[in-house]
Parts: sequence; C-alpha cells; structure tokens
Amino acid sequence: MNTMTYKNYVGSVAYSEEDQVFYGKIEGINGLVNFEGDSVKELTDAFHQAVDDYLAYCKEEGIEPDKHYSGSLNIRLSPSVHRKIAMMAKQAGMSINAYIKKALEEKVELETS
Repeated sequence: MNTMTYKNYVGSVAYSEEDQVFYGKIEGINGLVNFEGDSVKELTDAFHQAVDDYLAYCKEEGIEPDKHYSGSLNIRLSPSVHRKIAMMAKQAGMSINAYIKKALEEKVELETS
C-alpha cells in the first residue's frame, strides 16, 4: 500500500479507476478522516488539509488525536524462526520477549532517525 506522511501522521493512498480519483485516510487516529484528489498535488494538499483540520478539531474538542495502543503485541512466527530467536536471546542472556522488544526498538529508532 502506498502512504504519505505529514506532521508525523501517515495517510494510506489508493486509486479508484472507476472514479478516476486518488483517495486515502489518515491512519492511527481516533476517528475516520478521508481525503481525495484528482492529481498527486491535489491529493497531497487534501491530506495536509485533512491532518490540519483534524488536529484543530481535536484541540478544540479536547480529544486525544492519536489512537491508543496497548503496548502488547502478539506475533506469529515459523517454528524455525522462533527457535533461532530463543537461542539468540539465551546467548544474549535475555528472555525472548526482552530480546524481541530490544530488536524492534532498535529497528524503529534506525528507521525514524
């Protein structure tokens, strides 16, 4: 899926061949906010306007704009990958959970810095 970013918000983007329009929605928020445009420029401008309007609305209404995430995540792995992670965690002197948490935090930090 294609995405765009503005003010640390991500917009998912798709194209409707039937309607001949680009459209998307703001992801990771407490609500549903869509945007659309006939060109990439129009879509980008509409996304920026949607984010700005959404943030202004949340401020005015005293609403937290970002979706709440619990911090708990269940993942499915192949048994062979699970075993490798278990062995790597043991060698590092960590639990599997701590090892995966550290690896993901390092990856996210690299991607966002």
